[in-house]
Amino acid sequence: MQTGENEQALRKILDMTRLISITILVIHFYYYCYAAFHEWQFSSSFTDRLLGNIRNTGLFSNFHKSKLIALGFLVISLIGAKGRKDEKLNYKTAFSYIITGLLIYFFSYLSLLLKIKITEVALIYMGLASVGFLLVLSGGTLLSRIIKSRLNNKDIFNKENETFPQEERLLENEYSINLPARYALKNKTRNSWINIINPFRALIVLGSPGAGKSYFVIRHVITQHIRKGFTMFVYDFKFDDLSKVVYNTWLKYKSKYPIPPQFFVINFDDLTRSHRCNPLDHQTMSDITDAAESARTILMGLNREWIKRQGDFFVESPINFLTAIIWYLRKYKDGEFCTLPHVIELMQMDYDSLFTALRTEKEIEVLINPFVNAYLNDVMEQLEGQIAAAKVAMARLSSPQLYYVLSGNDFTLDINNPQEPKIICMGNNPQKIQIYGAVLSLYVTRLVKLVNKKGKQKSSLVFDEFPTIYLNNMDSLIATARSNKVATCLGVQDFSQLRKDYGKEQADVIMNITGNIISGQVTGDTAKQLSDRFGKIMQDRESLSINSADTSISRSKQLESAIPPSKISALSSGEFVGMVADDPDCKIELKAFNCEILNDHAALKQEQNNYREIPVIRKLDNAMVQRNYLQIKQDVQDIIQSEIERILNDPGLGHLVIKKG
Repeated sequence: MQTGENEQALRKILDMTRLISITILVIHFYYYCYAAFHEWQFSSSFTDRLLGNIRNTGLFSNFHKSKLIALGFLVISLIGAKGRKDEKLNYKTAFSYIITGLLIYFFSYLSLLLKIKITEVALIYMGLASVGFLLVLSGGTLLSRIIKSRLNNKDIFNKENETFPQEERLLENEYSINLPARYALKNKTRNSWINIINPFRALIVLGSPGAGKSYFVIRHVITQHIRKGFTMFVYDFKFDDLSKVVYNTWLKYKSKYPIPPQFFVINFDDLTRSHRCNPLDHQTMSDITDAAESARTILMGLNREWIKRQGDFFVESPINFLTAIIWYLRKYKDGEFCTLPHVIELMQMDYDSLFTALRTEKEIEVLINPFVNAYLNDVMEQLEGQIAAAKVAMARLSSPQLYYVLSGNDFTLDINNPQEPKIICMGNNPQKIQIYGAVLSLYVTRLVKLVNKKGKQKSSLVFDEFPTIYLNNMDSLIATARSNKVATCLGVQDFSQLRKDYGKEQADVIMNITGNIISGQVTGDTAKQLSDRFGKIMQDRESLSINSADTSISRSKQLESAIPPSKISALSSGEFVGMVADDPDCKIELKAFNCEILNDHAALKQEQNNYREIPVIRKLDNAMVQRNYLQIKQDVQDIIQSEIERILNDPGLGHLVIKKG
């Protein structure tokens, strides 16, 4: 412990040392400029005797000896000196004083060689030596005032402190997705790997437009999974960006499958390059719950605001009505006319004919009774409120192009059937999101129902811009599909986008149960949530306190966010943060990452230039599409007419006929 008495004693010792230094220098001047002092009458027998005794000690055996001793005592006095600290001072200024002073101090002896009066020579010499001595003293004092340990101002954004070790091993298995990357650790750049060794725990890829979701991540999910023998479904929001990647990768690797998968495309804009598929195929609808799920999906896709109002009377009523229509067509002639276009047209029939036909099917009696009773009791406002919502929404799907694709059956949606593996691409159009999205939502819902079963081939579901379609119970798929070898990859721009389209509860569940997450630049609440998910790391902290006597430096370690929200908000294209999930048989200690994914841009561009276009599937003209459209309308007319005739000709069914007004 330093006490006040000790500090005062030290100060006195330093003052005495400096006084000794000055005394020796004065004696030096008196000895070597004695003639001048004698002329000035500053000599006496006593001083002469004293000077002789000092000379006998050997102090003046050499001209510079006494000067060096004086300088030595000065240096000793400066070692313990403490001055008022100043942040503006630096070593350059202090040493310039010291070096200049030393040069003047030692080369001042040259003035003794001047051929002038001895008194003038003495004055010049003593003046120069004194100036040099004072400059050395000033320079030494400045050194004591310099802050010897400054704060590190080079890393103003704290980048170096926010780095942490990341996984540098390549961990690969028959299911994994492996992305090469590089990251910063302190001041070094190191190579690393993003190892998604268990894609069945779902992968969500976040990033604002231009962050590089598709180019740096999703395309590699597609190519690596096809290379490893996965069957695949790809929802291509901006058709045919991803579909072209899928098609050409399939061409390259299809021979490596035990049974080569078939490639199918659904595209409503170019019918010549689209297969036909009936999502309501009677073979895949085993009971009325399938019809109910399909009805809910299609109406939620057409009316996204209904997602947040599920359970309301005027939301559930149209769903029940549509369920009844679908199941009626499924049972009629064993589902020969069970297609979405036939459902749309049947809904538009007049109430007398429609209700009469529907009442013949016992399984839907409980569903249509409320509507029939409202009609018979002339509660038309309520009835229109219940049914019109479904009719108006479904009428938006009434187009020859949609009818053509939806009424055929080139393939089934069981992509992971070991005997008939498939790779399917479904394209949307950003300009027709609401219409196409609703139909594609129905396809996806039916596909997921068929895929998520035991004993099937490993499969991969890739959704680019996932919020643009509605997939009911997506959280259940992620939670249960892992054991059935179904890998899910969701592309999302922002959490808020998912909340807007799916509702807060379901969106939060999807985000929280996803095992693997890769995020490019995102802002706001999304960045905060991700930062919390990545946790904290130990970071160095340093503080500097300056007072008149001393400088106090405090260093400590604190837990701070490994990747703060501001860093996530400022990521460049190709830079990603995230966290991966591991397996019991392949533990990953370093799960979090903050890195730049490495793409071989030249090779990818060359590969893209060599891509083959998706081929024309069939020759088609507008007349054929129109004929199909009119045929569906005629089919529905024939169904109603034949059913009415059958009821009228059977006395046992006469009570089912509804004829009002």
